[in-house]
Amino acid sequence: MTQTLTSTDALAAFCARAATAAYVTVDTEFLRERTYFAQLCLVQLALPGTDETEDAVLIDPLAQGLSLEPLFDLFRNESVVKVFHAARQDLEIFHVDGNVVPKPLFDTQVAAMVCGYGDQVGYETLVRKITSGGVDKSSRFTDWSRRPLSDAQKSYALADVTHLRQIYEHLAAQLEETGRTAWMEEELRVLTNADNYVVEPDNAWRRLKLRSNSGRFLAVVKELAAFRETHAQTRNIPRNRVIKDDALMEIASSKPKSIEDLSKSRLLLREARRGEIAEGLIAAVGRGLSADPGTFPALPKGRDRSALNPALADLLRVLLKAKAEEAGVAQKLIASASDLDDIAAGHHDGLWCKGWRRDVFGEDALRLTRGEIALSAKGQKVQIIAV
Repeated sequence: MTQTLTSTDALAAFCARAATAAYVTVDTEFLRERTYFAQLCLVQLALPGTDETEDAVLIDPLAQGLSLEPLFDLFRNESVVKVFHAARQDLEIFHVDGNVVPKPLFDTQVAAMVCGYGDQVGYETLVRKITSGGVDKSSRFTDWSRRPLSDAQKSYALADVTHLRQIYEHLAAQLEETGRTAWMEEELRVLTNADNYVVEPDNAWRRLKLRSNSGRFLAVVKELAAFRETHAQTRNIPRNRVIKDDALMEIASSKPKSIEDLSKSRLLLREARRGEIAEGLIAAVGRGLSADPGTFPALPKGRDRSALNPALADLLRVLLKAKAEEAGVAQKLIASASDLDDIAAGHHDGLWCKGWRRDVFGEDALRLTRGEIALSAKGQKVQIIAV
């Protein structure tokens, strides 16, 4: 029978056991459709072992009086590896709720990319390929905030951490055998950087797709985005419930100076045409219009690709595919299409030419640009020929 922890004492007792284990697998169920911050509804944990009644539990964060502090203490315990799959959203929740980022971290999606399972491989795919098992999808789109949880929901949730044990052990062994543990740890430094899980209102404008680089326009966009982010955070509502991106851009272009001017917008939600949202939007436009030109935000300067050699870019794509297949690593983990265009335009810096990426691909990419190697096809394989 599935064990569900609903008291702080029960959670503390399980976390005390977990503190002596080599690793713990972790997953969450949450809702975010109606809030800015994710509402944590369930946490699943499993220890090394096979007994689900002893080694795997569900934690109910919605249980009255339950504190997650024992769990956060476990996350701070650096003698226990915390294993997730596609951890980013889970880590954001724990950082917001507990001001903690679990360390040391192992992300099986990242590890699978390093081990050659493809780009952003899904959990179900790993379950099938590594455990020869399957995942019941029937409870995927469920309301995890409703109580009581059904047996089907509990079984579905628990499977997300019980299969993860075998997947972790398999991938960790494969990384160790191939000498690529350091490769994965390099990738995980980004995930464990707490700055990634904080959105400062003054930086919210950077998330928008902007086509104009007009300083005054960007100043208005920055103020509108900052107002929206602050309003959404303080009231815990989705930012698009305040004002959607297209409406924000429309207002930044029309620059209304009054509620009457604002009401002419075609894209504004009804709630944003009056009251505190409308007043906040007008005030934000005013701040943007009165901003000193010396403080105008600026879009990052894109790479100059006027010297891009299309033929070289195509050759680099062939080289990347060949080197990724040879190394058994997902192509996107080594270099992006944009990286290849940059190389072909003469920009020889970037993540692709550092660390393990340089060994796998970057050095040969630079040799190709210098005309020191050529590519030849033999059967199904691409060969590198010294020139």
